[in-house]
Amino acid sequence: MNNRAGHLKTNLSGEMAYKSFVPNPLPPMSPIEMSDDMLELLIKANSQLAVLESVATRLPNVDLFVSMYVRKEALMSSQIEGTQATLEDILDPMIEGNTNRNVADVVNYIKATEFAIKRLKELPLCNRLIKETHAVLMEGVRGQEKNPGEFRYSQNWIGGQGSTLRNARYIPPSPDDMTEAMSDLEKYINADDKMDALIRAALIHYQFETIHPFLDGNGRVGRLLITLFLMEKKVLTTPALYISYFLKKNRVEYYDRMTEVRDKGNYEQWVKFFLQALMESAEDATSTIDELTALHDKNAAVIAEMGRAAKNAMLVFDYLEKNPIIEIGKTAESLGITFNTASGAVRRLTDAGILKQTKSVNRNRTFAYEDYLAILRKGT
Repeated sequence: MNNRAGHLKTNLSGEMAYKSFVPNPLPPMSPIEMSDDMLELLIKANSQLAVLESVATRLPNVDLFVSMYVRKEALMSSQIEGTQATLEDILDPMIEGNTNRNVADVVNYIKATEFAIKRLKELPLCNRLIKETHAVLMEGVRGQEKNPGEFRYSQNWIGGQGSTLRNARYIPPSPDDMTEAMSDLEKYINADDKMDALIRAALIHYQFETIHPFLDGNGRVGRLLITLFLMEKKVLTTPALYISYFLKKNRVEYYDRMTEVRDKGNYEQWVKFFLQALMESAEDATSTIDELTALHDKNAAVIAEMGRAAKNAMLVFDYLEKNPIIEIGKTAESLGITFNTASGAVRRLTDAGILKQTKSVNRNRTFAYEDYLAILRKGT
């Protein structure tokens, strides 16, 4: 097999021989063919991302939304890889005591995202930043024995459980070819290319997943790379996009379309799929902001009618929007108020129908901002 995307290369010899895929450097040798339907998708995706960016940057509490969106993206990106965790698991106020490895995977993804965005202010989007982010992602969780923060020194492959080099669905480039391919990708990411940033993001994500430079965590780092690149190119100023919402929903097609590039050199069908993903994800993120804002305004009006109790109720309500599942003791500690004050505010919010008790274990009762969670839960 030899096409515009790359070629198969034989490694080793005799019974040990196997073929790995070596991707050609970006951009593709023959330019991306801009059909009418691709152009239409590109215009719509750019337009929808501009709407999201405008809505997000106008919000007085944009960090609150971004924090929730990062958690949602972390959850869904991890779910694509088979992680079994829910939104409630990630938002559990007693999460520090949770030893569930699935939850730890998602928590590390959140940490890795926050780390990478902060680091992007100090470094260009380069292999060093990618490796450092991977180290945070894999710290202290399963897969930590697989060289966190280091590109692989051995051959990896993709296939079902128990698969080998002989029956793998896909074999990425050998370690030597991988090192060269990642160097080429780093140059492309930082090149002064006239191609639209969204199409470049599509190519970069495909190329990273094809190279598969780590022994574990490639899917999660590769999807984070999309957000980082769009922020680097000033398409987004905040990580207010959760593209894994669409990719999880269309998981089989997501993998099949990347395979189609490797098999036939057909970048165009992948780019169109990716633009559709960006457009729908941006639409959903914008709609979610609108719903959460309307919910905030409605409940803030209810609290304003609580008279003397309104001040403490609003204090807890503000905390709720950052932590939609709360435990009274921890809430009191975080806000610097007494347990009784927090308990009274929670009782009033519960009586108003804003909070609902979830479970009761002595003083460790937890309460959920259920209407808020219902909006965020979509797609998870």
